[in-house]
Amino acid sequence: MNFKKYLFLLLSFTVFYAYGQSANQSYKLIGDNFIQTKNYYLLTLFQNNAAVKQLLANDPELAKLTQARLDNIKSSLTTCKDPLCLTQSLKFSPDEIKAVSDRLTILYKTDNALGNLVKQHLIPSGTYQQFNSLSPVEILISAWEQDAKAINYAIEVYAEGRKPNYPAIDTISFNVKARGYLNLVYDASATIWDESKKEKLFFVPSMNYALHCLEINERDDAANDEPMNLGINKNAYNRIKTINWAKYKYTMILIPGAGPDVAGVALSAEGMLRCRVAALRYFEGLAPFIMTSGGKVHPYKTKYIEADEMKKYMVEKLHVPENVIFVDPHARHTTTNMRNCARIIFRYGMPFNKPCITSTDKSQSYFIANMAARCEKELGYVPYKLGKRLSDTEQEFYPTIESLRIDNDEPLDP
Repeated sequence: MNFKKYLFLLLSFTVFYAYGQSANQSYKLIGDNFIQTKNYYLLTLFQNNAAVKQLLANDPELAKLTQARLDNIKSSLTTCKDPLCLTQSLKFSPDEIKAVSDRLTILYKTDNALGNLVKQHLIPSGTYQQFNSLSPVEILISAWEQDAKAINYAIEVYAEGRKPNYPAIDTISFNVKARGYLNLVYDASATIWDESKKEKLFFVPSMNYALHCLEINERDDAANDEPMNLGINKNAYNRIKTINWAKYKYTMILIPGAGPDVAGVALSAEGMLRCRVAALRYFEGLAPFIMTSGGKVHPYKTKYIEADEMKKYMVEKLHVPENVIFVDPHARHTTTNMRNCARIIFRYGMPFNKPCITSTDKSQSYFIANMAARCEKELGYVPYKLGKRLSDTEQEFYPTIESLRIDNDEPLDP
């Protein structure tokens, strides 16, 4: 091997070793506001890390941006005559996003508070997994730009009435063309200004406005059943440490949800049948755990969580032990049934390299086997790798680490 080729390979290995870092299964996410943590994890870290918070709050250039934001909000309350004018003062412009990116690049040092934040939190959290092949400072900037765009998206959908990815189930709760809607948007902006007028962190007014928009639309879905490991998943979670994993071929049996599409109906007939099939597989000893998956999805703004109702049915009707069943009460689509299963397996410290199985009806089972293109379109990646087909209702799959990354245009289940 000649010297140049050797040097190239050595440098390539060094770059991969330095920048190709991945998530750590022992890492615990930080933050008490589950909706904020799940949607804007970098900004949550900025708020919760004392050293970073001080660095950002005391920076004169970022202070100018903060004051400009507050001045714009206050001015909009006297000059704006339509809702879009008011919301524009809360969103990040491309120039503002770039200005913050440039400033963070200057402030970042490998061994300062921002450098430690990337090494100790951003990379091991996996929440920005798609950027982990970049340099640490590039990870920081990419995460900031994603969070800024996610805030803008939430405001656009839940204040401005932009059509979301799935309008039938996720659209705004208000008629944005109604005469009284301007008053509501005005009151929301005025409240945010009043709450934020002494704020030192440049992103807080806009982030809090996005969260407020979700709140007044009753779109707190990302917080369903949280904290799960202390509540609905507590008994199954505590049982993990007792499992002899060598006894089982599979980590989990996943049951994707099936919404009833009828107001007042808690669990669909299809959901019941999927539970029955999965219960048979559990009693055959294929895996130590079952996961029911599905949030408040069908019909529009239903009060019933599919996963919770499936768990009740399995315990009460099928006599599956309660401490066998994990609940994912957030997934809104088949794509995220798969993704969220992978996330819970990872976050709860279960074997991540063992296969799992989906157990569902024949139609959905074959749909999952051919769902990769939809995943790429909606998520930007495929959150699983398929294994063998076991039957018309069972399909093997392996979870992927990419599943940890935040989806910035799905604020109800990011």
